[in-house]
This record gives sequence, C-alpha cells and structure tokens, in this order.
Amino acid sequence: MNFQRPRPDDPEINLIPLIDVLLVILIFLMITTTYSKYTELKINLPTADAPKARPYTHEVVVGVAADGTYAVNGRILPTRSVNDIVTALAQAAKGNANTMVVISADAQSTQQSVINVMEAARLAGLSQLTFATQRSSGS
Repeated sequence: MNFQRPRPDDPEINLIPLIDVLLVILIFLMITTTYSKYTELKINLPTADAPKARPYTHEVVVGVAADGTYAVNGRILPTRSVNDIVTALAQAAKGNANTMVVISADAQSTQQSVINVMEAARLAGLSQLTFATQRSSGS
C-alpha cells in the first residue's frame, strides 16, 4: 500500500486573463486621459545676454507700451491702427528700404501689439526687424 499523497503538478499561472484585464485597463486610461491646454502654461521668457548689436546706419525705433500705445522714434501716435503705424514708419524711413526697424516692446504688452508693428513694417516695405532687449539682472 502506498500511503503517500500524490504530488500535484507544478502550479502554472495562466497569463491570458491577466493580459485581458491589463488591456481593458489600458483602454480605459487612454479614453479618460485629459490633456492640458497650452494656454494654461505659465511661461517665463528668457532674457538676452548677447553682446550689443552693431549700430545701424539708419534705424527706426518703435516703442510699444503695456497699454498698446505706439511711439515711432519717440513720437507717440494718436491712434493704434496699423495704417497709422505704416504712415509713421514710412515717414521715419524716408524711402530707405534698408532701414532697420527696432521693436522695443514692454514685457507686459500684448503679442497683438507687436504683431501689428511687424505687419506695419511689412506694409511699409521695411523687411529688416530686430527686437530690443535688456540684460538679465544676473550679468
């Protein structure tokens, strides 16, 4: 007589139900994921530490205030329309197509205000643009 218990076979883990459950979880996570919008990002713009640019023979400085007021070579424009900026740029450039337009915008000014200056320069036939920056406080 054999009184020993029979040894069970080595236990096996059935992976197919585990894979099924993981795929269902993966699909659930993919469907319920939300993506943040870029408008919700807080962006700190970099400062420029480059050496000072060479002086240009003829340049027009366009100032953009935080409230959207424009000034061309220190003369404040009465309105904020692109056509007035075009007229002021054309008068300041005096027909010289190689005039450098320096955009000096306040850090709190809107992007639309800067784009208006760029559009006005294009309409006035001035293709050379640059932006005025300040050195970072760490330099």
